[in-house]
Amino acid sequence: MGLTIAQKIIKAHLLSGEMTPGSEIGLRIDQTLTQDATGTMAYLEFEAIGIPRVRTELSVAYIDHNTLQSGFENADDHLYIQSVAKKYGLRFSRPGNGICHQVHLERFGKPGKTLIGSDSHTPTGGGIGMLAMGAGGLDVAVAMGGGAYYITMPKMILVRLFGKLRPWVSAKDVSLELLRILSVKGGVGSVIEWGGEGVSTLSVPQRATITNMGTELGATTSIFPSDEVTRAFLAAEGRENDYTPLSSDPDATYDRIIDIDLSTLSPLVACPHSPDNVKPVSELSDVKVDQVCIGSCTNSSLADLLRVAAMLKGKKIDDSVSVSVSPGSKQVLSMLSDCGALSDILAAGARLLECACGPCIGMGFSPNSAGVSLRTFNRNFEGRSGTRDAGVYLVSPEVAVASALTGYITDPATLGDCPPVVLPKQYKIDDSAILLPADPETAKTLSVRRGPNIKPFPDTRPLSDKVDATLTLKVGDNITTDHIMPAGAKILPYRSNIPYLSKFCFAVCDESFAERAKAVGSTIIVGGSNYGQGSSREHAALVPLYLGVRAVIAKSFARIHAANLINAGILPLTFRDPADYDKLEQGDKLSLSGLFAALTSGEATLTDETKGIGVTLDCRFTERQRAILLAGGLLDYTRNNGDKKQ
Repeated sequence: MGLTIAQKIIKAHLLSGEMTPGSEIGLRIDQTLTQDATGTMAYLEFEAIGIPRVRTELSVAYIDHNTLQSGFENADDHLYIQSVAKKYGLRFSRPGNGICHQVHLERFGKPGKTLIGSDSHTPTGGGIGMLAMGAGGLDVAVAMGGGAYYITMPKMILVRLFGKLRPWVSAKDVSLELLRILSVKGGVGSVIEWGGEGVSTLSVPQRATITNMGTELGATTSIFPSDEVTRAFLAAEGRENDYTPLSSDPDATYDRIIDIDLSTLSPLVACPHSPDNVKPVSELSDVKVDQVCIGSCTNSSLADLLRVAAMLKGKKIDDSVSVSVSPGSKQVLSMLSDCGALSDILAAGARLLECACGPCIGMGFSPNSAGVSLRTFNRNFEGRSGTRDAGVYLVSPEVAVASALTGYITDPATLGDCPPVVLPKQYKIDDSAILLPADPETAKTLSVRRGPNIKPFPDTRPLSDKVDATLTLKVGDNITTDHIMPAGAKILPYRSNIPYLSKFCFAVCDESFAERAKAVGSTIIVGGSNYGQGSSREHAALVPLYLGVRAVIAKSFARIHAANLINAGILPLTFRDPADYDKLEQGDKLSLSGLFAALTSGEATLTDETKGIGVTLDCRFTERQRAILLAGGLLDYTRNNGDKKQ
């Protein structure tokens, strides 16, 4: 039986387990990346493990999230990460060099390699045929030390593309179409592979947009073939030697096949507050627009911004609209400047932001009160923009510009002919902002710089056979990590300070949660379906750990967050009967007993002491996950046991 692209890469990197969907496998990781919002904690964890040098083929530390330096905190974290990178063998991408996913695609990504990153949009690398996955920072730390990365062997979904995109329709619309079909839960437990004759019509930047947005499906990752289009992109980056052809076997089998005719697609919009709330642009023409943000790791490539510049040339943005443009990398910004496209953008009235994530994570450029913001980003979760009552719509660059010019959500086809964009055969190469590590001997003499905002990893403790706790918070379906641990300019600077960060835990849902949790001491949280979707931020597990959360009981979990809870030593349990969710109420006194036996049997009983009822929970974990939970988390398990399977 033939293999899919992902199965071929998995087979070549398999360290443990069997390639049977649903079983746990351990993979050798070739490359890792971090960004500064998650990186400080990841490197504190790497230091705690005690390994003197990174053991991957390549590890890169990027500074792209916390670049708004309104106090010492972000600057201190950047110096900490830079000193860690130099000492332990990582490359360091300086602030202003660009967004991790864009820069990694340009300068480091290689077809057929494995990549994990402490950012959920790491699957962007699938645009050039990498098996690239988002992970918690502790998983990245273990991988940097040479340990395996463990996932559940995914199912395989093939999306076959036919035809060619019409003018004014973009890769963003392809992503939104699949979100419309599958929803934010439809990719859970699966790899999305893109194939069919239509693939050859898509450039690498277009493919990267699609694999980036695959994260919003809940997918393990997304991947394209590595073909002549890939070769041309790598050659333009001066890296043709990194090219490897990669395709699925003709007799490869898939768990599901979805067909999309590119020629039938029209511009789409994801309406507030979910990426799968998708509607045609034509249905939203009466929506007044206050703000437009162009950029993020989804749509900040040279190709995207050349299109933006061509559409804006000689025109003026509507007086009622504020527009920002964030180039994805220094390479993109420099080439826009050299060819004059940047002048066209600025002359139209757009504001230029630095090459960073910026507004996507609420780091500046928040909308006005109750404002409508169109963004070429990947997420529109409530409050993520920094303005709780804003309505954020996800759109393509083409729709963004058309709407900025008219002041209303606008189909770009109404503007006339689509201006052509020609990509260069050679990109401008300047890696001077990527600093190399010290050699191993020099590294031994170096020290790490730590600012006062950097606090220790939260205290952990081995799992007890019995947990008595209060149901301190009950939430609904599709709770995101932005709900659990918000981002934004006021909060992100404290990512290395868990005690201070804890004040904001679940503030989007219930501002009193943190104080209530600290008061009761031992907490259980109850959630609905797809609990923990969104960002890979492990702070959404570490902060609850600090606040005394011992277990989270939900109808279902998002993949990365469930792994992060286990890594933190928190039990992620699921209702055997989802209807039991309705029996539990906030404030109930709960008890989990016989947990040691439950970890073996796969079934736990929750007793609601307040109501005098029992609820059956699924408690099924792999042997390794059970050992991690018993040890009190992955850090203790790795540090104490050395992960003997490696």
